[in-house]
Amino acid sequence: MRFYEYESKRILAKAGIPLPKSHFCTTAEQAREAAVTIGGPVVVKSQVLSGGRMKAGGVKFADTPDEAAKHAADILVLPIKDLLPVGVLVEEKQQVVQEYYAAVTYDGRAKRPVIIFSDMGGIDIEEVAEQHPEHLSRTHFSALRPFSDYIAKTAVSNVGITGNDLTALTRIVSGLTRLFLDRDMTLAEINPIGKLADGRIIALDCHADMEQEAQRQHLDLLKDLGLVGDEKRQARPPTEFEMEAERIDGADPRGVAGNLTEFDGDLGLIIGAGGGSLTLFDAVRAAGGKPANYCEIGGNPSVSKAANLTKLIVSRPNVKKIAVMMNVVSNTRVDIVARGVVKGCIEAGFNPAEKIALFRIPGSWEGEGFAILEKYGVPYVDRTVSMDEAARIAVENLKKA
Repeated sequence: MRFYEYESKRILAKAGIPLPKSHFCTTAEQAREAAVTIGGPVVVKSQVLSGGRMKAGGVKFADTPDEAAKHAADILVLPIKDLLPVGVLVEEKQQVVQEYYAAVTYDGRAKRPVIIFSDMGGIDIEEVAEQHPEHLSRTHFSALRPFSDYIAKTAVSNVGITGNDLTALTRIVSGLTRLFLDRDMTLAEINPIGKLADGRIIALDCHADMEQEAQRQHLDLLKDLGLVGDEKRQARPPTEFEMEAERIDGADPRGVAGNLTEFDGDLGLIIGAGGGSLTLFDAVRAAGGKPANYCEIGGNPSVSKAANLTKLIVSRPNVKKIAVMMNVVSNTRVDIVARGVVKGCIEAGFNPAEKIALFRIPGSWEGEGFAILEKYGVPYVDRTVSMDEAARIAVENLKKA
């Protein structure tokens, strides 16, 4: 779950990280009032779940309240990467003499969380890593042991920072890391951290992502932010298609038939079995296919649940065919999924034999499931066909359509 900048800063404030004065506004008049309250030059920043705000004109500086209101009016109707902002953040403008970067995330290769720190903030960290590696430190730590400020101090000092700056930055990085651990974040990032002309060091911009499955453990935080229910956010707000899939999944507790992400391809996917869904998604792309969605199914969903999900996916105008594929499973009945996808196709007004590019689900009640597919003429393969090969066959069948 991705938070907007204004939400991320509220989270940082709870962690005791110093921030500039700011106000979240949804109208130009509110922006004017915020500038009056701040009492000096301000920055007006678009609140969208995407990067590139500065280049797109979503960040502007104002010396007066009237100018802040004008900028806010312009920004509120400015789409950035096809997204309209939910508001603007009006923030006091600072005189910055040095910028730093700090982030805490999970290193999949090392299988440990890592603090990334640089004394070259304000630019893409990838650029720093490639062109100025001596200005970047990576400090791994254990998520199982109590976190020590010494780890944060090491991350900061590894790029040569000493004295009062080291002390101030250590506090910020320690707070950011504890926030990452305590709130089940997948990413907690401040870029830039700014050292001001008066010597203070504060967080100027930030980005926070929470593990989607952890939302229920942090309802107190979400409630404080005005978020209710299982709100789904990624790099953008959820589409109506994605929200409908969530409703289908939530309406029936039996199994999983949801966790859907929309793409612009022509092959609908109903895939699952742990990491098998990611493997199959990548295999479809490697075979030259263009997925219309990512979706997970498993854990023995009911026939109606599988049917409703299928009906939702095949009803999209850009979907020519669907592929129903899973890894070998023991607790998902093949016959139930087969009945569900066939039923969904028929109820949506399609011939299952023509709409389903391939069915590959090895598991329990396999013979009964294959018998259903044969009855309706649906192409299928058994477990002797690998997931990569099944993805290739599905893409080929789509191209024949």
